[in-house]
Amino acid sequence: MSETTVELELLVQSLSQREPERELQPQQQQQLLESNLEHQVKPVWIKLQRLLLFLLGFSLCSAILGLIYYMHHNLHTESNNNVTPVTPCLSPACQWAAARLSMSTDPFTQPCDYFMFTCGADRLSAEGEERYRGQDIPGHSQNQMEKRQNEEREHRPTEDKLMSRKTALLQYLRQILETNDSSGSSAVQKTREFYHSCLDARSIEAAGAEPFLTLIQKLGGWAVSGQWNKTDFNSTLGLLMRDFATFPFFNLYVGKDPNETARGTTKRYIQIDQPDLLIPIEWNSKTEKSEAKTETLRPFLASCQGYLALLGSPQSRSMIHVGMFISLSSELAVAASPLRYRLAKGQLHQRMTIKELQRQAPAIDWLGCLQAVFHPLSLSEDDHVFLHNLPYIVQMSRIINKWLNKHELSRSGPLHTYMVLNLLHTLMPAMDSRFSETAKNFSEALGNADEQQVPRWKYCVLETERGFDSVLTHLLSERTAHTEAEKMIADVFSSFKSKLHELKWIDRKSFRLVMKKVYSLIPRLWTSGEISDADELDLLLSEVTVSNHSYFSNYIQLLSLWQKRRSKLLTTQSETADILSVTPFLLGNELLFPMGMFIPPLFHPSYPKALNYGAAGFLIAKDIFHLLVPEIYSHSETVHAVGECVWAHYLSVTEKAGRDGAFSLSATQQQEVWVQYSALQVALQAYHQSLSHHPGDTSLSGLSHTRLFLTSFSQVNCDADPYHESMPLEPSFLIAVICAKSNLCSMSLQCSIKPQGNSSQTC
Repeated sequence: MSETTVELELLVQSLSQREPERELQPQQQQQLLESNLEHQVKPVWIKLQRLLLFLLGFSLCSAILGLIYYMHHNLHTESNNNVTPVTPCLSPACQWAAARLSMSTDPFTQPCDYFMFTCGADRLSAEGEERYRGQDIPGHSQNQMEKRQNEEREHRPTEDKLMSRKTALLQYLRQILETNDSSGSSAVQKTREFYHSCLDARSIEAAGAEPFLTLIQKLGGWAVSGQWNKTDFNSTLGLLMRDFATFPFFNLYVGKDPNETARGTTKRYIQIDQPDLLIPIEWNSKTEKSEAKTETLRPFLASCQGYLALLGSPQSRSMIHVGMFISLSSELAVAASPLRYRLAKGQLHQRMTIKELQRQAPAIDWLGCLQAVFHPLSLSEDDHVFLHNLPYIVQMSRIINKWLNKHELSRSGPLHTYMVLNLLHTLMPAMDSRFSETAKNFSEALGNADEQQVPRWKYCVLETERGFDSVLTHLLSERTAHTEAEKMIADVFSSFKSKLHELKWIDRKSFRLVMKKVYSLIPRLWTSGEISDADELDLLLSEVTVSNHSYFSNYIQLLSLWQKRRSKLLTTQSETADILSVTPFLLGNELLFPMGMFIPPLFHPSYPKALNYGAAGFLIAKDIFHLLVPEIYSHSETVHAVGECVWAHYLSVTEKAGRDGAFSLSATQQQEVWVQYSALQVALQAYHQSLSHHPGDTSLSGLSHTRLFLTSFSQVNCDADPYHESMPLEPSFLIAVICAKSNLCSMSLQCSIKPQGNSSQTC
């Protein structure tokens, strides 16, 4: 029954029950009824019309407001994400970069899954399992002095599983060395010829041991072969150190006085340390002496016999020489001690004159040997040197005197044989594979893990750098976009300073101290001013001759160049640019960024800015934070809060995916999460600042600028650095946290983060 019918019936009932004042005629009753009905029905239709008009007006207003919001949101998002049509970059470098991106996993096709897996081949695989990295930064037991030594010795590092910055730089240098450019200078051609001779494994294998045997004869022979002209001990020692960078009884290198360094002095001194002994030894903390154990002496004996056999010595003759070599090595080993012990005993950086050293260790002609090594520099007895284990040097001198005065052994020349076998270990990288296989078998017999084989090209690039670093630095500088690199450094550093102002500081005094240090820094590209043009390089290498098919002879010249490079440090006041450096460092008030940071695939002047800032820009920011984080961490409350916020986001996703990861972050982990998240924010802000000053940017594969920036970042988030063990989550997850800001990423770029506690907040 309709509403109108009900109202009519109620009206009739009310009229019939009403007590009339006077009797009405039927015709009048009908007129009255129609009149009342007309007045009752009219308000109902008016109400309906008004309701319909209200609903129509409300719908229209809602539609208009929705349209206005959509347009505003779209424009705002486009302004931040650059989702408007982008101009494609078509340079050869961009085409290569686009092909590289197309071969990589798109982090936004399956965002949450992508962020949960580790770097490498197991990403997005069904078998891949989430892992948590170590909670502490690996300790570095060696001080800066010993670290420099190790860097000089480590010529064949293991191959990285991932594309680290160092590997990318080595590949770039490889491309430079393999470029067929006949118009290059003489020095450049010699450098490339050396590199190619290193790659020529066939010629190296064909030469066998003959080049080394020929060299021994030039050094006066040795008793193992039955022909030795009893050369002078100190003369031979000086020759090995000068021409072959071989230090059998003690190590030599150049370094600063730490006391003077603290005062800003840049002068360098000769440093004398214990040698790298060939015999395996262990430290006995009870007796506080090094010792060689029987179980390690057996494989050492076998390896020594193997080397002599490869050099053509019959076993019957070699046994006595091997025995004396092990005996002499053991005596020297007892006098050696580990760094931590010498540090505790105050045996590092003991200053004395060469004259005083001669008095304490008379078996070595110190002035003669040092003059030979550091020729053409003029040295005198009054010059100071630094000792890093004086007790060893004194004992070593006594041992040498004892063996020199053993008349019954004078014909067998044990000290000379000891020096020759040390020379063999220096030159083995340039000899056929039988020698390196013998060394490998010895290492495995000691229980050392089998290291992954380094690609030959990588080893050859590293060896080329040892002697021809000036040439490679010059070639890299020619290919580095100095202006673009300097601009990025300035943009990121400016954004970094702005970020510091956003932090919550413990007090104003702490804030002022940190900001004073930061604003005193001068960031710049680290370049070498030593060599200005190709003519200077040609003059520098004018006496070097390189053979296309004799890597052994080339390697000897390499060692001589390396020694000259070391000697030059004594007279050089400024820091020489390290061609293999990939991280910035502080030098006084200068913040220096090496050229190796600005190479493909991380950086190229023709790349879209988004690609450059997402990769190289992030790494620059992260490195700056790591250099200055001690001061910031101890004076700011933000580090803990941001680290926990990002971690809360991560737990919300991992728990949603059914993963168990609920453990608290250590202080080191909180710090690293904050560093990387802040570095990403700083790089993104620097990119936007760059666009505001110079509007317009190209792109790749039609990606919006923000998406290209974040995709570029995702390609380097596995970058190997000393702090990666402290990162408890995959850095690419930071994209999800960044995209939690609705005005930054479109919905398709966001990883769905389940709100949990305070995890819904913006970090």
